[in-house]
Amino acid sequence: MALKWKIALLVLAVLGYGGWVIADLNTNVGYAPEQPLPFSHKIHAGDNKIPCLYCHSSAEKSRHATVPPMNVCMGCHKSVAVTKENVIKLAEAYKADSAIEWTRVHSLPDFTYFSHRWHLAKGIACQTCHGPVETMDKIVQVQKLNMGWCVDCHRQNKASIECITCHN
Repeated sequence: MALKWKIALLVLAVLGYGGWVIADLNTNVGYAPEQPLPFSHKIHAGDNKIPCLYCHSSAEKSRHATVPPMNVCMGCHKSVAVTKENVIKLAEAYKADSAIEWTRVHSLPDFTYFSHRWHLAKGIACQTCHGPVETMDKIVQVQKLNMGWCVDCHRQNKASIECITCHN
C-alpha cells in the first residue's frame, strides 16, 4: 500500500512540474515579430534620446500606449533621413493616407485591465515592463507579463493585489 502512495505522489509531482513548465512556455518572452517596416527604438529612443511619451503620448491619458499616428513619424521624417528606403516607404504611405499595419508585441489577456496611465503616474519606468527598448533595434518581449510577474511587482511596490485592481 505504501508503494502505491509513493507512486501516486511521484505522478502528481511530475504532472505538477509539467503543468508549471507548460504555463511558463505561454509567456511570449522572446517574441519579436517581423514588422512591415523595420523600426529601431535604439536609433530613436537610444541614440536620438526621443522620450517614449513623445511617440506613445496616449499612455499618459489612456489605458493603451498605442502605436503613434503617422503624422508623429512624419513630423520628423519630413526633413530627417528622407532619402532612406524605409522612410521613403513611410512617406509614401502617409501621402496615400494609408496606415502601416504594425504587429503588436506586448499584449495581455482580454480579461485583464491594465492602465499605462496609472503606472506612469506612479513613476514606473517603461523599461520595467518593456525592457531596455532604447537598446533594441527590433522590439522583443523581455518580461513574462503574466499574473505572477505582475503580482510580484505590485507587492514590491506596495500596490494593491486585490483581484478587482486588474480584473474588473
